[in-house]
Amino acid sequence: MSIRVGEVIAVHGTKLVLKIDEQSSKETLFYEGEKYKGVSIREYLSIRRGFRDIVCMVEGEFLDESRTEMYEGRQTFVRKVEARPIGYFDSSGFTQGIKYLPMIQDPAYLLSEEKIRSIFDRNADSDFRIGSMLKEEIAVGLPWKRLFNSHIGIFGNTGSGKSNTLAKLYSVLFDQKRPLITGKSRFIILDFNGEYGGDQLAAADHKTVYQLSTLTNPDLADPTSRFPLALREFWQLETMSLLFQATPNTQRPFLNRVISGWERHGATPGSLANYARWAFKMSFCAGEVKPATLDLMRVVARKLDNQEVTNLLSEVTLRNSRFYYQSVWLDPDGNRYEQHIAPSINTLNTQGLDEFDQLVLRVNLQLISDLNAGYVQFEHIQPLLKRVESSLSSLRKVLSVSDIPTDERLLTIISMRRCNNEVKKVLPLLFAKHYYNSHKDTVANPPDRTVHLIVDEAHNILSDQSARESETWKDYRLEQFEEIIKEGRKFGMFITIASQRPADISPTIVSQLHNFFIHRLVNDRDLYLVDNTISTLDSLSRNLIPGLSQGCCVVTGTAFELPMVIQVDRLPSNKQPASEDVDLEKLWSDDPAVEAG
Repeated sequence: MSIRVGEVIAVHGTKLVLKIDEQSSKETLFYEGEKYKGVSIREYLSIRRGFRDIVCMVEGEFLDESRTEMYEGRQTFVRKVEARPIGYFDSSGFTQGIKYLPMIQDPAYLLSEEKIRSIFDRNADSDFRIGSMLKEEIAVGLPWKRLFNSHIGIFGNTGSGKSNTLAKLYSVLFDQKRPLITGKSRFIILDFNGEYGGDQLAAADHKTVYQLSTLTNPDLADPTSRFPLALREFWQLETMSLLFQATPNTQRPFLNRVISGWERHGATPGSLANYARWAFKMSFCAGEVKPATLDLMRVVARKLDNQEVTNLLSEVTLRNSRFYYQSVWLDPDGNRYEQHIAPSINTLNTQGLDEFDQLVLRVNLQLISDLNAGYVQFEHIQPLLKRVESSLSSLRKVLSVSDIPTDERLLTIISMRRCNNEVKKVLPLLFAKHYYNSHKDTVANPPDRTVHLIVDEAHNILSDQSARESETWKDYRLEQFEEIIKEGRKFGMFITIASQRPADISPTIVSQLHNFFIHRLVNDRDLYLVDNTISTLDSLSRNLIPGLSQGCCVVTGTAFELPMVIQVDRLPSNKQPASEDVDLEKLWSDDPAVEAG
């Protein structure tokens, strides 16, 4: 039995009107040892219809001033509420969805806390809890298997508790389910602001933290100061095009020729030195020399730190499209080249070069070769050449290229706090492609393991509003992430994105998310996106979003049968992300006790 609070007096499609008894306005009631919440907005009522209880959510309340009733010796107005059916209880328990509708004069009853908990806990793990329902104050478990088997969006303005929710969600997962997921799943966090480099999320022996920095030279003895890329991944057209923003029509085919040369001869000892000597010989013996060839050869000599060749090239001039050296014209027959030039050129040595230096060298040599063959125009490739040289000075500080296997732990955190903006823009896309391609190429069908990519502050790289980069590059960047979020699920790769400005993120990406944790959002564009993208969000929950308090969020999506408003538990101070606001009262205090405390 329960507490009867009124009856149905009108049914307009799926909109119900109930006449409510006066005494039901109390906030909390106790009956036969059970706790009940009174009738108010977003509370739940049960309407008895035959052998079933139809569950409704209260959406509005008003007084009918045209009708009055006597209550405890005084005349009162009739109280009415508007409600909407959300499901029903029968012998098998709660079922979500509108299948049965009440009729006029069907009685309405309050639902006990246990009944309400059974609605939301039905398909959930009762132990997997990150907080309590805001209004009912009931700790409800989340269906963690269905939740993490999907793409997740966590949105909220600065200070709304978004970072705490992200950290709490994965902290509970690693604390409670680590024995179940270790060896079967990997989690990678792209951390732009260095919020997860401490004790957050998981114990140190279960995670690897890469502290990348373009501000200082890396500690070569520390394997976590640079992110490891395999040789095959580095010498890959997609990677090169991504790192150096190659244009598709001219620069990308040029890079393809560079990589093809490495694939044919890269592992052969001395092949790069032989390539350099051959390219120089072809240039000196060309019938018509391009003006840029001499400058490129001088660059190669400096890169190889070969003073003999550098001195020789300083005496070479270009006259009438032919090389001139010490009063001698170098003819295409090669005789004078062999006599005057070859002895110095044969001293070129490429030993001791790392992969970055080899790339710069191969790019310059390929351009020399292509100019001699008439394949390219120098002005089309020169911008790529400059990008390669300028980018590698930063990239060699944050990337290492080798085939040495790395320690793959449950959690990998890649902190880019100390990286410059150019690297912050490129690296996340490289990492996403790195994990997606390696996982897709090796996973079974159906997937026997999963990869979970977590992108905090996702608007930094997934925005389609940025005007600081070319449209071609922006489209390429978004296409890569859109492919992962559209196709990744079938390969067992899932993305979690957290952002202050969901409206700045590509609509294609947002539309592919399955589950949402929505904190306070006040911008109209953000609210419009939420309203038009999330089909599982009801109007009442949507209207709450601009006024949510810190740590409070609307939870909805395919893993949840009904939207919930929950207050996420705050993590202990040592487990919180390093994103707290500065305490100016403490910082500016002249009281030593306050500063120390």
